[in-house]
Amino acid sequence: MKIKRASKPGRVSVELGRQDTQLLAAAAAVTPSPSPFLLKKILVPIDFSACSRKALQYALPMARQFGAELVLLHVVPPTYYSTDLSFTSPVFPEDEVRDFTAQKLAALTVAEIGDQVPAKSMVRIGQPVHEIIETARELKVDLIVVSTHGNTGLKHLLLGSVAENVVRHAPCPVLVVREHEHEFLSRTTARKTAGS
Repeated sequence: MKIKRASKPGRVSVELGRQDTQLLAAAAAVTPSPSPFLLKKILVPIDFSACSRKALQYALPMARQFGAELVLLHVVPPTYYSTDLSFTSPVFPEDEVRDFTAQKLAALTVAEIGDQVPAKSMVRIGQPVHEIIETARELKVDLIVVSTHGNTGLKHLLLGSVAENVVRHAPCPVLVVREHEHEFLSRTTARKTAGS
């Protein structure tokens, strides 16, 4: 390989020998192997906590890398008031709760994701584990990224962990993001995602 000054200022001319040409041809023939992962749709359950937003910080770069769609899901547990051991009407009308939550989730989707990747938000009313799993089945998601708040003790014993039960029953792989953990998301990526 010979590098010479070109006739125009600030430019150079590169002359390749036969061996250089063969090396360049061999390098061009090597193509990176495609990723074995095929992620088209990633489900992220959101309860508006800092921990669930952290799960979104993990899901967003993955969606960008694989060209996947993000689906943000908020599940509103039904709330009923009771009198004399009989259940009556919900405390708040479900339509109002759904509309309010849908607006809040749509605002979060715009603020956190914007136009970085295709995204949509959904609100369902029911038991969180059941609704997360059913949504994953219905939408044929490829990955669920769920947060855990690390409940322990009596609360965990009585209620169980949403993340734990999603892992047990999900129809696809699940990435569980803990509130306090060793990070593998780079600080730069986390700041970009949080500031988007």
